Amino acid sequence: MKFPVSHPDFHGILFAMITRKAILDQITTALARSRVVVLAGPRQSGKTTLARALLSEESENWFDLEDPTALARLAEPMTALSPLIGLVVIDEVQRRPDLFPVLRVLADRRGAPARFLILGSASGELLRQSSESLAGRVERIVIGGFSLSELGADAAPVLWRRGGFPLSYLASREVDSIAWRKHFIQTLLERDLPQWGVRVPATALQRFWTMLAHYHGQIWNAADPARALGVNESTTRHYLDLLSDAFMVRQLQPWHANLKKRQVKSPKVYVRDSGLLHHLLGIASIKDLQSHPKLGASWEGFVIEQVLAHEPHDEAFFWATHQGAEMDLVLQRGDELVGVECKREDAPGMTRSIAIAMEDLELARVAVVYPGVRRYAIADRVEAVPLGQAACGKGIFAR
Repeated sequence: MKFPVSHPDFHGILFAMITRKAILDQITTALARSRVVVLAGPRQSGKTTLARALLSEESENWFDLEDPTALARLAEPMTALSPLIGLVVIDEVQRRPDLFPVLRVLADRRGAPARFLILGSASGELLRQSSESLAGRVERIVIGGFSLSELGADAAPVLWRRGGFPLSYLASREVDSIAWRKHFIQTLLERDLPQWGVRVPATALQRFWTMLAHYHGQIWNAADPARALGVNESTTRHYLDLLSDAFMVRQLQPWHANLKKRQVKSPKVYVRDSGLLHHLLGIASIKDLQSHPKLGASWEGFVIEQVLAHEPHDEAFFWATHQGAEMDLVLQRGDELVGVECKREDAPGMTRSIAIAMEDLELARVAVVYPGVRRYAIADRVEAVPLGQAACGKGIFAR
């Protein structure tokens, strides 16, 4: 499955092709072994385009729940879905959560005549519904926008500045990318979230989201945003969860170890797409970005998203103590813990914080991801890894 590219930032190449083969292979493998596959991710991240590679939208087996005709066809869902054979795609399923019990019945039929690919743009309720109704029958795949593993290492400056949403990244001019991001935020807040049942004024969420951008990469403290917005802390917690459920915000949870040191127990918050972060911060050019106080935090969040998209792991955390030691990312891989530090430096070296984290958490290895081009050893089990290799090669911890 391919997307056209046509913008001058791509080293003078006016036209190339971006393939998302890895995600497509993941979907087809899941469909071969599971009767229901949920493909979740933010709006406009390419879910529908991926599904089109497997089934034509003209097929009677395709249901777009933003299309009134498709909604009418599903007025009696069992009658509409039970005769269908082969792959069935249901797009924007969060608009009809009542379909999940029906899908459970259809998935349990003898011989499994149909496989269901369910696309959704809201994580929380969507995954809860599928977990409760389709336990043991469903496989979930969560995607984002474009990543460096799909675009190549040379795309890092543009991808960082514009973010990974296809229509933002592929815009022919910077001003068009900015306009797309502005419209995306407005549409999500004013149309999409209300359609999903969110009863929060768009202006309140816009103010909160903009405020949250200034907390990007920091430990979450509900008190300050609540005071600034004139609401209680539980309300800001609700706002944070709404944006997390829409895949707009990542809450990176702390790793808790049984240590004597006092450890941070609140999550770190990140705006997941760097392009949206920059728009919310009023950053409109690379010059603005390079002089902005959130430059380092922006790069940290960008690296974390690229690593999580490419590096195999079971769970992801951060770690910090009140004494100042921290590790930007702790990945759990089976019984092993590995650490990732994000350093926007020319030649990062060993730090006291890394040494403390390695000892206290018994980390197997630590990778210090930086924007250079040379991979080199910093210390025993600590290595500097260029971002391009971390997100596009065999992996950060490839030996």
